[in-house]
Amino acid sequence: MILVTGATGTIGREVLGLLPQGLPVRIMARQPERVTGAPPTAHVVRGDFTDPDSLTDALHNVQGAFLVTNPDGDDDTRFLDPARAAGVRHIVKLSAAAVTDPGADDLITRRQRRNEDLLRASGIAWTLLRPRAFMSNTLSWARSIRADRTVRAPYGSSENACVDPRDVAEAAVRALTGPAEEHAGRAYTLTGPQALSAAAQTAQLAGLLGLELRFRELSPQEARTALGARYPADIADALLESARRQHSGSKGRVDPTLPRLLGRPAATFRDWAADHLDAFRPDDAARD
Repeated sequence: MILVTGATGTIGREVLGLLPQGLPVRIMARQPERVTGAPPTAHVVRGDFTDPDSLTDALHNVQGAFLVTNPDGDDDTRFLDPARAAGVRHIVKLSAAAVTDPGADDLITRRQRRNEDLLRASGIAWTLLRPRAFMSNTLSWARSIRADRTVRAPYGSSENACVDPRDVAEAAVRALTGPAEEHAGRAYTLTGPQALSAAAQTAQLAGLLGLELRFRELSPQEARTALGARYPADIADALLESARRQHSGSKGRVDPTLPRLLGRPAATFRDWAADHLDAFRPDDAARD
């Protein structure tokens, strides 16, 4: 039995669609009604990391688990003790590439490192997935592109080897369902095939949409204000520090791990964007 957490999130949704047919799967979600795309044989259960009884039930007879947690909480601690008691043999955890950067000392990265350490010390076989930024993060631009054909972001020329969430999900499924000896005890840094800046991504979107899009670089203070409207102050500060680190060139390296895992090239941003153009297309585009 495989347990999938985070099934309504960016990677978890994709994992559900890639799991082999007939594989015994249990899906734990706080809101089971939000789970979509699950295999027909999957069993969706209501569960919450803060509810020990629901964790015990969700982990019954589970051998492998895909673990997605919020790095600013204690969900990893809450999950690992009942997982060990239930006899879980292997956990594939979604982490982040920033943990390998000695210059990364923001709050989110420190907590991600702590959670990795907890898993490694748990006594359960582990695999760590460390992706760069998801290409789907650009969906946050969709509203402004539809409204006034403008992308607004800080540090427009800084590059990130962003990755297609579908590729990360495929790597997760391979680690979950492949031979344990092949993936246990390994940490995989997952990037796309090319480092791109926000300005370059805007240009690619413009070409695919057949529209003229503008890129406006936000000042650090404007970026701080925008982030502060969406996140608590400590998280906004961490995200802005991450953006500054990207500006220093720390996120541009293309890693060869993902193509080796998948047996094919990693998807490009153009590939991802071509499949999601409707999210960006202005309502009046057809009249241009």
